[in-house]
Amino acid sequence: MSITRKQFAILTLLERENRKISQREIAERTGMSLGSVSRTLEMLRNEGLTDGVKVTEKGLEILEPYRVKRAVFIAAGFGSRLVPITLNTPKPLVRVNGTRMIDTLLDAVVDAGIEEIYLVRGYLKEQFDQLLYKYPMIKFIDNPIYNEANNISSTLYARNLLKNAYVFEADLVLYNPALITKYQYTSNYLGVPVEKTDDWCFEVKNRVITKLCIGGSNCYHMLGISYWNEEDGKKLEEDIKKVFEMPGGKERYWDQVALEFCLKNYQVEVRPCTFEDIIEIDTYNDLKNIDHTYI
Repeated sequence: MSITRKQFAILTLLERENRKISQREIAERTGMSLGSVSRTLEMLRNEGLTDGVKVTEKGLEILEPYRVKRAVFIAAGFGSRLVPITLNTPKPLVRVNGTRMIDTLLDAVVDAGIEEIYLVRGYLKEQFDQLLYKYPMIKFIDNPIYNEANNISSTLYARNLLKNAYVFEADLVLYNPALITKYQYTSNYLGVPVEKTDDWCFEVKNRVITKLCIGGSNCYHMLGISYWNEEDGKKLEEDIKKVFEMPGGKERYWDQVALEFCLKNYQVEVRPCTFEDIIEIDTYNDLKNIDHTYI
């Protein structure tokens, strides 16, 4: 049995809160109208998916195909634009206001109850061992060609792990851990709606990403956190290898696989967020502006 987007939104909210929630609060939290909330709640009760307050065992079974099974972190690169800090420290392990960048992501994954965590490493790979003290569940995947290929090479070595999985660029600072949830309705990328950007961005139609660009207007600024459902994860396993083996494939970014070279194979949605939710630190000047202990 599949469920609608509205049913999914209410079921996951009830599962997460595990308390009695008024219809008005549900409407505010999901962006649905009160009438739509009322009708959807009635359908969920009639199907035995809720008891009117909490999600039933049957409801949890219905949600199971939407549950995030694992998280894969791409953390193999050098981080050249953050020199001199990255001369001795991999970029994801750089501290921002006292906290390692990657910890902000890992903490959110752990809090969401996602137990399978993989990290693809390359540059100064032994330094990532320090993460095991706090996150003993991490399994490392070594990328031996990180210095001769772009980040598509990291997903090449983890391509069998992308079903029902989040994929994280490991050098982001996450301020809103609520973005990382136990369930996801469909494959998606995080993006910030903007009037104009010179950075990587998406063109979108009816929620679905239709084009990946560098620079655009009335688009979504791309952020390096995505989710892939089971069907798309299976396709990625083949498509990543295919694009990597194309002429010039080693120089590609992994995001280009589903959003550019094999776009027709996917219906990837944008998941809107804000620049207050998550920060990209690309350069040393960016780092100094956020953390004044760097001079």
